[in-house]
Amino acid sequence: MVKVFRCPARHGYAVEVSPFIANRLACSASQYYGIVGCGSLLVLDVTETDIHLLRRWEWGDGLFDVSWSETNEHVLVAGGGDGSLQLWDTTNQNAPLRVVKEHTQEVYSVDWSQTRGENLIVSGSWDQTIKVWDAALGQSLTTLRGHEGVVYSTIWSPHIPGCFASVSGDGTLRVWDVKRAACRLAVPAHQAEILTCDWCKYDQNIIATGSVDCSVYIWDLRNVRHPVNQLLGHTYAIRRLKSNQRSDCFLSFELY
Repeated sequence: MVKVFRCPARHGYAVEVSPFIANRLACSASQYYGIVGCGSLLVLDVTETDIHLLRRWEWGDGLFDVSWSETNEHVLVAGGGDGSLQLWDTTNQNAPLRVVKEHTQEVYSVDWSQTRGENLIVSGSWDQTIKVWDAALGQSLTTLRGHEGVVYSTIWSPHIPGCFASVSGDGTLRVWDVKRAACRLAVPAHQAEILTCDWCKYDQNIIATGSVDCSVYIWDLRNVRHPVNQLLGHTYAIRRLKSNQRSDCFLSFELY
């Protein structure tokens, strides 16, 4: 049975499943394909018969990504077109818990760390910078530079503490070490903009990248001279990749 939830005049950018409540989703959305207008953050519960709206918050600019807290089932962070990150609480129907704005252009990616003992957020922006934050969203802990294009995706390793991957409009995949505040590895992964990446949940050395060239490449970080696999089948740009939680495969979604 296919269940559909419609949000008129909004275009979805990201959907994330709660790590605590299996049937709960968060969705970031924007007006007019994110070019102009406002944004909405939706929290949805999937039931046996339909999809129920639990919370809806409005923001003055587009919202491009969302990530759930790994320590609090009620809290999530979103990234906005005004360069802000907002911390939201599903028990609070009004304003966000906190708003920070250090990026100078759109925040296109946010991700909450999953490794034990850490509670960090990473954000990637069109201003070509990456910032790492504590979970309370105070002043950023560090700002990382190296990409020469828009940063489209920043994803924490589920295996290695203090390590995340990023991809950019400059066609590179980069792996970063937060403790050293440095790029550990830079891979010219595609000859086109890369919009998305994700780590394999079962092998700390495997990362997938998706590009506007309609391809998905699988990389082994121990030898990045060539991808270990090239998946060709999409006819539009690859907007989002997700590692399957129950097997060592990836799901990919087109931008159309």
